[in-house]
Amino acid sequence: MITSPVFDWTCTELEGATTLNALEARGTIRIALKSAGLDAAAVSAEEMSVLLNRVLPQELEAWAVEDAAHLCARLVDRLGRQRFEVALRDSAEAIFARLGSHR
Repeated sequence: MITSPVFDWTCTELEGATTLNALEARGTIRIALKSAGLDAAAVSAEEMSVLLNRVLPQELEAWAVEDAAHLCARLVDRLGRQRFEVALRDSAEAIFARLGSHR
């Protein structure tokens, strides 16, 4: 399943900061994304920041993660300093260029 680099980064960070394993971290974030109407394949850093602030703390409390709100605030701070590459292959220009090259 294709996921955004933001989703992958957040899952890795959550796994490293908690006792959740990779499957639990990914599943917890997927549940939070679904409840917010977001998609793991396309979630942006800005959307993930909102999710970390507003939705994920409650999901983490269900896993008995201590001080979930503080953890999420730290992740938002670190997320804001990350640079994620956008796949140029999937940009609108790249898609139309590929379509035009098949004539």
